[in-house]
Amino acid sequence: MGKNYKPKSFWQKPEGLVGGIVLGGIIVGGALLVNAFISSIFAALSSTIGLVSILLVLGAIIYMALDSKMRNLIGYMYKSTMRWITGLFIQIDPIGILKSYIDDLKGNLKKMNRQVGQLRGQMHKLKEMILNNQRDIKENLQMAGQARDNNKKSEMILKSRKAGRLKESNLKLEDLYRKMEVLYRVLSKMYENSSIMMEDIQDQVMVKEQERKAIMASHSAMKSAMSVIKGDPDKKQIFDRALEAVADDVSQKVGEMERFMEMSDSFMKSVDLQNGIFEEEGLRMLEKWEAEGDSLLLGEAKLDLLDQANNDSDVLDLNQPMKTPEKMGRGNQYDNFFD
Repeated sequence: MGKNYKPKSFWQKPEGLVGGIVLGGIIVGGALLVNAFISSIFAALSSTIGLVSILLVLGAIIYMALDSKMRNLIGYMYKSTMRWITGLFIQIDPIGILKSYIDDLKGNLKKMNRQVGQLRGQMHKLKEMILNNQRDIKENLQMAGQARDNNKKSEMILKSRKAGRLKESNLKLEDLYRKMEVLYRVLSKMYENSSIMMEDIQDQVMVKEQERKAIMASHSAMKSAMSVIKGDPDKKQIFDRALEAVADDVSQKVGEMERFMEMSDSFMKSVDLQNGIFEEEGLRMLEKWEAEGDSLLLGEAKLDLLDQANNDSDVLDLNQPMKTPEKMGRGNQYDNFFD
């Protein structure tokens, strides 16, 4: 399976929640049942047949508790039942879950593509504002110099102060542009990686769905139970565990993708270029993301993207179209989950 992947225990899954509720109900129900028939139990203990029966029941319970094969069998039957019950209400089939993630990714990629287009337009406007300010700064400084040469002190002060205000404004706008550049680079890379991930998931679903059908055709509850008793691994269970690992990995990456899209959308809504206003909260949200640890979706590319955005020599070409996603090699990033 994938590196550093820790499979969820039965109790961490939806069927585990159902299993916990059912187990709690059994314990409470058993306690109420014992309490209701306590007098009958004591009466049974007074007779030889009743005593023997109770001892046999206790012996069977102790045997099941101490024998590892019997515990495994009962545990397998219990978990299988809970999975069946849970499956009646929610989707727990890993193939079905992966198919739903494919649909989510298709929708997210369309939204992300629109976000990148809108961001590119905003960055063009911001760049134009910065260049216009730079031109005005130069003109005002020239006029201030001419006023100084002509001993027009008040005009010199006026033009100098205006140039100073424009410089201060440009510092803020340039900082905002760098933040937008981070957003642009990250969204573009996320779009590229997510497109490849969707292609890999589609390939895995197509192949693994057929493999799973073949396993299910030769699978039976009796065979699985016998495998559990013998201590042998259940082929279907191992296969489903690998599919669940893929689904968990995709879930985390899709979640990260959606969170970043929400953050970038909030950031863009906080910016009003026409009036030169932007909220500090939007900048803080992005700075917090930059300071966080590694990205599951971007991997090591996150630090590279941040370095590029803050490197003045690495100029971003906004007129360049988004890169067409290209897979490195022919492998699938989820093949190793089934090793």
